[in-house]
Amino acid sequence: MDKSSVIYVAGHRGMVGAAVVRALKAAGCENIVTATHSELDLTDRKAVAEFYAANKIDVAVIAAARVGGIGANSAANSLFLYENELIAMNTVWEAAAHGVKRLLFLGSTCIYPRMAPQPIPESALLTSELEKTNEGYALAKISGLKLCEFLRRERGLLYHSLMPTNLYGPGDNYDIVHGHVLPTLIRKFETAKGKVTLWGTGSAIREFLHVDDLAAACLFALGLENPPDLMNVGSGEEVTIRELAEAVKAATGSKAEIVWDSTKPDGTPRKLCDTSLIRSLGWKSEISLAEGLRRTVASYRAELAAGTIRL
Repeated sequence: MDKSSVIYVAGHRGMVGAAVVRALKAAGCENIVTATHSELDLTDRKAVAEFYAANKIDVAVIAAARVGGIGANSAANSLFLYENELIAMNTVWEAAAHGVKRLLFLGSTCIYPRMAPQPIPESALLTSELEKTNEGYALAKISGLKLCEFLRRERGLLYHSLMPTNLYGPGDNYDIVHGHVLPTLIRKFETAKGKVTLWGTGSAIREFLHVDDLAAACLFALGLENPPDLMNVGSGEEVTIRELAEAVKAATGSKAEIVWDSTKPDGTPRKLCDTSLIRSLGWKSEISLAEGLRRTVASYRAELAAGTIRL
């Protein structure tokens, strides 16, 4: 990727997009184009087309999406499907229509089947049914990565995708109801008075990746001359939700009692992505969970003090 390229980062105010912008700037890229939701509604195809036409984009990184945890997804699969489908289709299709030479589409490992082999290889895609709690989001992301694949095959456009595991880090959303598990845990322990009640049994196994590691993987992928259509990105480090809760409790210094509500779902039993493909090309995660938690708790407190935290 030429550092003089005009690079559009969709979703730059989100945790992922902000990390990508930081990484691009650190790498010496100066021509970074962004737009807030009020400036550009990515669900509006006409507006997206006009944006691409006006800005002469060379490279696009699509990090924009409606996101949420198990509760938010399962309660509104229709909305997660509808909005994310529009965002994916509009940003990718109009990029191709307006001469964008290279595009990196970001999704999530929730695209893989609920009972996929572990660790999950890229080849597991579309081999069996999806996890019902986030099926809408997963279907939209599958559509986006497939559109990239088809455009590359049919038109020779260098459009490719990364599927990261569960992410956390600076700028995360700490909404108790709609947030993902790790930021929700941080906020619960930071605000706990006597006890913290958590969903499920704590037996589900998850992998977590610091968002700055993902941003590094994005720049790595954009630097590849002939990248695979799809690559997983993960840390390779997995923990049970119960272990994660104890680790977050320790990182925050909380003395709260942990109570598990087994009437609530655990979600997919285990989710570890196979990162052998991207590692074989020269990338690997650098930030351990322990270090990442330390940084993220510090970031949470700084954002709270500054009044910039997303709740």
